[in-house]
Amino acid sequence: MQGKKYIMGLFKTEDQVVSTLAALKASVFHFQRVHSPIPSHKIMDALQLKKSKVGWFTLTGGILGLISGFALAVYCSVEWKLIVSGKPIISLIPFFIVGFEFTILFAVFGNVIGLLTQARLPSLKPMEYYDPRCSGEHFGVLATCEPMQQDDLKDFFQQNGGEVKVFD
Repeated sequence: MQGKKYIMGLFKTEDQVVSTLAALKASVFHFQRVHSPIPSHKIMDALQLKKSKVGWFTLTGGILGLISGFALAVYCSVEWKLIVSGKPIISLIPFFIVGFEFTILFAVFGNVIGLLTQARLPSLKPMEYYDPRCSGEHFGVLATCEPMQQDDLKDFFQQNGGEVKVFD
């Protein structure tokens, strides 16, 4: 028994890709990925992707930064007591500056970590199912099917105006 067959439909216009993606969702074939030579809002809308989690990483980093900034300022004030004119050792107003700066710093760190983890970067292995024409003038839609449905998937892509490439 062989595994799934990977077949790519290559299209000239993004409108063909959008209509193919809509038809692919209603079919028995399994969508894998889209390769596009340009950023396309039409294709992104047709994919109906989930909202990114990177913002949660940024929020978490910012909260940790605020807490860390206040903790560092309080620790330094308590450890090295610089008593000036009877003012309190722990005064919150100046600590807001340190907390704010740490919030920005840690939020940036969280954002970068979130971006790298959610985009699964760095990807050290090359892409298995890719056609170099997708870097030029073609849009590629990769789908999988069972070996007995291979001809049906080829016909599906051809009926939607695409050129077909079968990966072995």
